[in-house]
Amino acid sequence: MTSPADPDVLAAFERDSFVVLRDAITPDVRVAARDAAERLLATDTTTGRDRSADGKDGFRGVIALDDAFLPLLANEQVLRAVIALLASTNLHLLSSNLIAMPSLPQGARRTIRVPERHGWHRDMAAANRDLGTDRVPRLAIKCAYFLTDPAPDAGFTMVKPASHHESGPVTVPAGAIDPPGAITPDIGTCDVMLFENRTWHAGGLNSSGHTRLAVMMQYGYRWLAQLDDPAPGLRARSDLTAVEEQLIGGRDRHADGSIAPETTGAEPLRRWWQHLSTTPPRSP
Repeated sequence: MTSPADPDVLAAFERDSFVVLRDAITPDVRVAARDAAERLLATDTTTGRDRSADGKDGFRGVIALDDAFLPLLANEQVLRAVIALLASTNLHLLSSNLIAMPSLPQGARRTIRVPERHGWHRDMAAANRDLGTDRVPRLAIKCAYFLTDPAPDAGFTMVKPASHHESGPVTVPAGAIDPPGAITPDIGTCDVMLFENRTWHAGGLNSSGHTRLAVMMQYGYRWLAQLDDPAPGLRARSDLTAVEEQLIGGRDRHADGSIAPETTGAEPLRRWWQHLSTTPPRSP
């Protein structure tokens, strides 16, 4: 049997450091997540709130804040690609981040995405600082679900293709805000964009007249610390699948709570993958 991951998807990712999965969520899931996002943003909730001076609003650990986000946790099409790209089933969710970026009023002064603060970056900044940008391997895959409609001025995430091969920072010409070759990928309403921790990317400029909503789900190896706050309420639920329990942070434990052999907690994803194929995850 062949790998359950689409070889064309994997090849595109290896070449470009990102890929768009077409129709990876249903319209109903997308609408429910968008409505939940708008409800959360309208509240005074401070748990996991993530605001910044440039007008951005949002939440970290959003899957624990509304059940409408749970279908994104173990999206089968996404997991097939993530497992193959990270060459492992020993994975969990590092973060689930709702980002709301307001539209920039015409003629308004920007404080970000200007030449002196262009916003281009790689994820996992601590790893880059501690190991050096040229030494950081592929550690995580981020999956971007855009809950508002695409448009040329919607401010969707931009990427620099093949930037995972670059050992140094991107070069943005003087007076510019984007490096040469940067693009906004063609993303449909029910598509999901995957990129890795070494992919140089930045939020686009939103001048659409509507707030841009996105949920970023980041998966990485279980030996990497999760970035979101603990979610005891989510972990205590009895209605999650074994795969979902692993992804939210299942530990290497026996049923009685005693210590189990290392990677025991990865058994749900391992069994799920083996059910799909006898071919082990493809090495990047």
